[in-house]
Amino acid sequence: MQSSGRVFEKGLADHNFQFYVISASPQEVVQSALEGLVPPDHIFGTQLEFDASSGEISAIQRVSAGYGKIAVLQELETKLQVTPDHTIYIGDGSSDLFVMLHVNSREGYTIAVSEAKFLGRIAKRTVLSDSALSVLIPILEEIQNWNSAQIRDLFESYGLALQEWDKTRTDWVTFQDRPLPERVPAGTKKRA
Repeated sequence: MQSSGRVFEKGLADHNFQFYVISASPQEVVQSALEGLVPPDHIFGTQLEFDASSGEISAIQRVSAGYGKIAVLQELETKLQVTPDHTIYIGDGSSDLFVMLHVNSREGYTIAVSEAKFLGRIAKRTVLSDSALSVLIPILEEIQNWNSAQIRDLFESYGLALQEWDKTRTDWVTFQDRPLPERVPAGTKKRA
């Protein structure tokens, strides 16, 4: 993760990326998991209120799932003065589905980072990797119009060799056996 941090901290020449996490999970859990990687004020999750005496959840203050994620995204776009067509949204699960549709409808860019078929159908690109840096590849290719040599050079400038890069388009296909319809020879009429 050290290399990833260097790339995201330094950024790219003439480009500024602001990275935020919008999660359906409780905000405290996400902040704990990403401590030292993402500033706490860049993490939005479900906000819970706890009972002071029992420690149990007593109320939900804000839900960052479904439309809640869209609301957070719109608030960030307004706060950061980012137009919708400059929004890049990366998702990995069912709570990202409506946000991706929303971002796509406003000419933003979406990346799925899971094999979930329902996301792959909606996202403009799917990337599967163990490295957080992998999401830069479609951004550099399709938004910045970089070629593969430029992308490899960028990673090498950070001491990273792009070891495997399989560009594939996956079609998920399933067939089901069905009875064939009765065929009528050409030039004859089917009798009732």
